[in-house]
Amino acid sequence: MRAAVIERHGAAPALVDRPSPAGLDGHALVTTTAAPITPLDILCATGTSYFGAPALPYVPGVQGVGVVAAASSLPGGTRVWFPTTAGMQPGDGSMAEQVTVPESELVALPGQVEDTMVAALGLSAVAAWMALTWKGGLQPGEQVLVLGGGSVVGQVAIQAAQLCGARRVVAASRSTGAQDRAASCGADAVVPLRDDDEVDELAAKLAAACDGDVDVVIDPLCGVPASAALLLLASGARFVNLGSSAGQNATFASAIVRSRSAKILGYTNNEIDTEQRGDALSTLLQHAAAGRLTVSHEIVPLDQLPHAWQRQAQGLAERRIVVDLT
Repeated sequence: MRAAVIERHGAAPALVDRPSPAGLDGHALVTTTAAPITPLDILCATGTSYFGAPALPYVPGVQGVGVVAAASSLPGGTRVWFPTTAGMQPGDGSMAEQVTVPESELVALPGQVEDTMVAALGLSAVAAWMALTWKGGLQPGEQVLVLGGGSVVGQVAIQAAQLCGARRVVAASRSTGAQDRAASCGADAVVPLRDDDEVDELAAKLAAACDGDVDVVIDPLCGVPASAALLLLASGARFVNLGSSAGQNATFASAIVRSRSAKILGYTNNEIDTEQRGDALSTLLQHAAAGRLTVSHEIVPLDQLPHAWQRQAQGLAERRIVVDLT
C-alpha cells in the first residue's frame, strides 16, 4: 500500500510503499478514503509539540474517513470516521491507504455526506460544536462572537450558533478570503482583523458590529483579538479559548470579569470522551446531510500530499486541505 511517511522532524512526508498493517485484536482494518491535513498534524511532525517529538518514521494523520475492510463489530463496507494518536503517541495515522483503528473509536457515517466533507469537518467541527454548546452553554437569544471566523472551527461555530438559536453572530477574520468564508456561513457582521490592531481600537470595531454585549466568545486566536473581545463581555458571559494562532497571551481587566461574573474557559478535544465525540460528530453530520452545515475545503490527490503539506506548513493554504486516497 502507499503511505505518507514522516522520516525527519519538520520535513514534509514522503510517499512510500509499505506492507498493509497487521490485524490486531479489538481493531478494525480500514481502507482510507480521505484524510485532512490539520495544524495539529503539522505541529506534531515538527517534533516541538507538548506531546514530545514523535518516534520516526511514522505515518501522520490524526483523523480520517474510510471503509471497514475487516472488523468483528461492524460489517465490511461500513463507512466510518476515525481518530488516531499519530504524532502524539507511537503508531501510524490516517495518511495511508489502510490503517488499523480501535473498533470502539469508529463512528459510522450517514450516506448523504461525502467522505471529503466529513474529513474537512472532523475534529475541528467537534471542537467548535462542543466549545459552543457544552463548554460555552449557548442559549437561544444570546449573542455570539466568533474570532477566526474563516477557519474550520470558525465556520462551524458561526453555523452552529445559528442552529442553536443565537440572536446575532458576529465574526472577526484576517484575510479577505477568510472574511468571505465567514460571511458565506451567515455571520450577521464580519470585522476585519489586521496585524497592527490595537486592543482598544479593535474592541471598538467589534462593539460597533455587535448588538450590545456578547454572551459567548469562541476564540481560537488568543493574542490581541482575544484581549479586545474580553472587553465586550455581557453579564454571565462565557469566553472559550481553543487556540493561540494570533499569540500566546491575552490580557483582561479584572473589574470587567468580576463585575459581570464572566467565565474564561479553555477547551480541548482531549477533555471529551469517545461517546461525547461520536455524538457531536453524528449531530454535525446530520446537519451537513440536511444542507444546514458546510465548510470550505480543497481536495488534493495522494500524489500531491507532500506539496500540499508544505503549503499548509508555510501558511499558504487558505482552506482546509483534504487528501483523497481513493
